[in-house]
Amino acid sequence: MDGVTHHGRRTVYRRFDRSGGDDGDGEDTGDRDGNGGSEPGAMLCIHGSGGSSGVWKAQSRLADRRPVVALDLSGHGESEDVDADPGYGCLSAYADDVVAVARETDARVLVGNSLGGAVAMTVALERGGDLDLDGLVLAGTGARLAVLDDLLHWLEGDFERAVEFLHAPDRLFHDPDERYLSESREAMLEAGQAVTSRDFHTCHVFDVRDRLGDVDVPALAVVGEHDQLTPPYYHEFLAEEMPDCDLAVVEDAAHLAMVEQPEAFNAALEEFFERL
Repeated sequence: MDGVTHHGRRTVYRRFDRSGGDDGDGEDTGDRDGNGGSEPGAMLCIHGSGGSSGVWKAQSRLADRRPVVALDLSGHGESEDVDADPGYGCLSAYADDVVAVARETDARVLVGNSLGGAVAMTVALERGGDLDLDGLVLAGTGARLAVLDDLLHWLEGDFERAVEFLHAPDRLFHDPDERYLSESREAMLEAGQAVTSRDFHTCHVFDVRDRLGDVDVPALAVVGEHDQLTPPYYHEFLAEEMPDCDLAVVEDAAHLAMVEQPEAFNAALEEFFERL
């Protein structure tokens, strides 16, 4: 794991390369041919609420196309936390994390899931001048991310119930094996109630529906066909309203399609890279 210090805190990230992952726990992705000027900019993966960089391990297989980097947002995984209120303050802090890691790793494509998609859109809309972006992948996310009132209430008062609600069928997963469910629950419990609640409350007030026309890089909206948290029509709206956005639907998957159906998810990204 690597890290970068910015705004008085350290943001940790893992870099998957062509020689076999970050620290030996990634996939073997082939031979590396150096880091010359022809190397494409990295893709930087941004996890969702209560998550961490580990959710992107299967995307290490894409490192034969371009370097793959996944970060832990502030307060998640191994990254230091930030003192930020839910809402725009928190979203801005997470955008700072992304910009700092993107600069450090020469990332040119942002890949955001759920809350991570909101962060990626915020960076593209408000911090585009800080980065030289080639593209944007928005997975399991939307231009507006309203959260059920009951879930917001459980996040505040009954965290275990909130975690179980999110792991019910067709929310985070469609039909996963128990290992995925266990790892996902464990990651959310490790992130903790305060951080996870902050994440979901930040999603709840996120709304850039009237600004999508200002996204000036090619984009891909990709969604699991059974996703009840951010349904396919969220992504159809992104594809319709953004100037240059394709749509991909991953079969037999829900919100975490990159975990549940990694081959189909990665194929959609590879096709997008071809267009770039």
